[in-house]
Amino acid sequence: MVTMKMTPRGHEVLDTAGMALWELIEARAELTPDKQMARDEAGRTMTFAEYRDWCERVAAGFANRGVSEGTRVSWILPSTFETLALAGGLSRLGAVQVPILPIYRHKEISFIAEQSASEHMVLPRDYRGFDFAELADELFGENDSMNVLIADPDLPEGDPTNLPAYRPAANDMRWLFYSSGTTADPKGAKHTDASISAANDGMQWGCQVGPDDRTAVVFPVTHVGGLVWVFNSMQTGVELLMVTAFDPGGTAQWLSAQGCTCAGAGTFFFMTYLGAKRAAGEGDTTILPDVRIFNGGGAPKPLTLHGDMVEAFGAPLLNGWGLTEAPINTMAHVDDPDDKLAATEGKAVPGTELRVVMDGEVLPAGSEGELQVKGAQVCMGYLDPALDEEAFVDGWFRTGDLGVIDDEGYVTITGRLKDVIIRKGENISAKEVEDLLHTHDKIAEVAVVGLPDEANGERACAIVVTAGDEPITFDEMTSHLWAASLSKHKTPEQLEFIDMLPRNPTGKILKKDLRAKFR
Repeated sequence: MVTMKMTPRGHEVLDTAGMALWELIEARAELTPDKQMARDEAGRTMTFAEYRDWCERVAAGFANRGVSEGTRVSWILPSTFETLALAGGLSRLGAVQVPILPIYRHKEISFIAEQSASEHMVLPRDYRGFDFAELADELFGENDSMNVLIADPDLPEGDPTNLPAYRPAANDMRWLFYSSGTTADPKGAKHTDASISAANDGMQWGCQVGPDDRTAVVFPVTHVGGLVWVFNSMQTGVELLMVTAFDPGGTAQWLSAQGCTCAGAGTFFFMTYLGAKRAAGEGDTTILPDVRIFNGGGAPKPLTLHGDMVEAFGAPLLNGWGLTEAPINTMAHVDDPDDKLAATEGKAVPGTELRVVMDGEVLPAGSEGELQVKGAQVCMGYLDPALDEEAFVDGWFRTGDLGVIDDEGYVTITGRLKDVIIRKGENISAKEVEDLLHTHDKIAEVAVVGLPDEANGERACAIVVTAGDEPITFDEMTSHLWAASLSKHKTPEQLEFIDMLPRNPTGKILKKDLRAKFR
């Protein structure tokens, strides 16, 4: 039985507790069949009833190809209507879905396909200049156990009346999400519809989305954050603005024309919107005039960014913190004060427990250590069970993120356990240095990494994207940091410049690539 609940903004939304994705799709289509669910850059629109019906036809098409409950299907697709239909159709069948990020290539895709034991692989013919059809032929051309489908962009369809009965199973493994591979081989996190739904509950608590909202889907639905928005659309009736490939020069304009109110996704995207607004000139009313919130996470943010967004757009920055394995553990709330929105990632979302641990000791409020989490959004574990022993301690998931929880429960991320530079036995937090460098007007973006050093073990290197025409000098950098009272032993010993920092689809900087480039 479908039940509803009221949000503090006065919107009636679905109570999604215990419901699998397909149940949500059916419930939303019954509640608001004619409401628009999504639009894309090609001008296509789709209602919730049209979405449900398309999903059923796609489910029948894949059933004809041998997909049934438990069948493992990998797919690599950009954020399109077809991707939404594929995810819904496979959910109708109860398949185990393995979404793969479009930035992955031969090594990662072959690894994921083999480890996940996928029987089907769905790919675009090409995307952003890369020939996925050729890749599929090279990897699976002589593999009789892999059924390859090139979606160009159509998906197979069939007669829904021939579908088997649906078995609700919100707590069964239905998703394998692989980490973004910023370190070694991707890790396959086992998720359920219930865990993704719980992540959505956390986002919804902070962002207070309603059916009058229109949200930007600017990174691939293959990322867990993209799927969370699919769940949210079913829960709230929010309209999804589907962006196939984010374009710093044009996406902000397109979202503006569509009346975007929730301009997500992460720091890189926020800074792009801010740049577009500033480029439009003082008094501009064309760039995101309807925006209500900038919601996101996945990457550190400069301390000044919230204030900049409020000044430019009159809308707050609502950051959250999570990982592929545990999406949306904390979330800023629309009613949080500005100082907390600027400096923290919000509080633990309802139903989530957090603690700070270092060297096996649970630390009090205000102490820095590894953040560990318990909650319904945490994955069931890794597909490779050998990884679970290190990842879980007495039911707590070890995030690998360093942070501080203050007396009010607000969380500040201070870095990664593996992003600490150890120089002469002393720990240097890369994020601490980055936050200070971001305040210099000659620096648009910066990443600080540790590079091998024979004398000191590691040395700190600042890699800068210059703001304006004149780059910062080494002496200017050190003077700026010392004026901000940074300890001299934490000062970078090397300064490098780059046109653009390498990032994954959520905007997280790929520091392994920078270490390889500048070592």
